[in-house]
Amino acid sequence: KDFTFLDYIAAGLQINVTVAIDFTGSNGKISSPESLHHVGGSQPNAYMRAIEAVGNVIQDYDSDKMFPVLGFGARVPPKMEVSHEFAVNMHAQNPSCHGVKGILEAYKTCLSHIELFGPTNFAPVINHVAKFAAAAQLERAARNYFILLILTDGIVSDMPDTLHAVASASNFPMSIIIVGVGGSDFEAMNVLDGDGGGLTDPHTGSKARRDIVQFVPFRNCETPTVLAKHVLAEVPRQVCEYFNLYTIQPGTGTNKPPAHR
Repeated sequence: KDFTFLDYIAAGLQINVTVAIDFTGSNGKISSPESLHHVGGSQPNAYMRAIEAVGNVIQDYDSDKMFPVLGFGARVPPKMEVSHEFAVNMHAQNPSCHGVKGILEAYKTCLSHIELFGPTNFAPVINHVAKFAAAAQLERAARNYFILLILTDGIVSDMPDTLHAVASASNFPMSIIIVGVGGSDFEAMNVLDGDGGGLTDPHTGSKARRDIVQFVPFRNCETPTVLAKHVLAEVPRQVCEYFNLYTIQPGTGTNKPPAHR
């Protein structure tokens, strides 16, 4: 039998969502009203709008409403060294925020402590989430599935390493959603979104086992509803494809969320 996404959710599958935010210098100086990270205007900035629109949909699938939120591409305290995998709430041992409101609060506070820098490296945050997805795979149970939501303004600097990370993650219970923020040319993102054919790992030459990446330009989505629809268009299929691939039925395993993500 081919089980549906709702079959797995109804049987207790936990969707564990991690948010990764691009804090590279190409977003523009925070103090400038033109910056994609500018806070203090009459309207929320593009990152805040994207977090709210996508988060309000995704959080309904995450029972504990606790979302690890990572940042990349910024100089961070205390040494102000560049990091591509830091806790946006500045608590390295517990990077989770409660609900969309918690994510937005941590995001706004973080901006006053960091310096936007670069480059735009995706591989570290992908590998971070893939570690937990790989551990979940060992359970051989329909207990946990992981989604990494990446919010970014530009071209990936570490494309070979990112392709390798995506190809590796395609073996695990994991999906990656990339939301392009701002007016950049996101043509390179289509390489990651494997709709046109299988993604190839440049390090090994092997094909990704599944298509796990969905890319959506934020500017093409006029309303939060349209954005959410595009962002989540492929996730149910990807979830079912993974569990069917490994012949794991709904309800297998004792359901409990992971202790730490």
